[in-house]
Amino acid sequence: MQFGRTYEEFEVGATYKHWPGKTVTEYDDHLFCLLTMNHHPLHMDTNYAEKTTDFGKNVVVGNYIYSLLLGMSVPDISGKAIANLEIESLKHVAPTFHGDTIYGETTVLDKWPSKSKNDRGIVYVETKGYKQDGTLVCVFRRKVMVPTETYIKERGGEQPGRPELTEQEK
Repeated sequence: MQFGRTYEEFEVGATYKHWPGKTVTEYDDHLFCLLTMNHHPLHMDTNYAEKTTDFGKNVVVGNYIYSLLLGMSVPDISGKAIANLEIESLKHVAPTFHGDTIYGETTVLDKWPSKSKNDRGIVYVETKGYKQDGTLVCVFRRKVMVPTETYIKERGGEQPGRPELTEQEK
């Protein structure tokens, strides 16, 4: 199973559809809110959401959706990354609710070699997240520093640091 890509493997214009999707539960939303200390009642208080919002129900916190999409993209985009350099833009386009299933896809917009080190490059991508009905909910663009094939070979291959079983354990 592929986990990320080297610089040479990225092709400008390619789109990677991330699989599987994730159905967002109330627990997911509340846990993220609690972990990040986001206690806005729109996300945490059903009574408040029902009585005072246009939606009439809780809205999933947008940064959870962004984080979910970022995580979904790791096997296709940043699994071999040296660093996420920049989140250039982040747009929350439509609300997500408990029970919605999120899917994502990332398109390679551009790529260029690093100016300071010849064993890595920069990949510029746009990730889109959408619900089960096709509604676009989130779009973000980022720049990721990824290794070249040379970098991977010089640092121990595809799974550097992975221990092997000793003879006794085999």
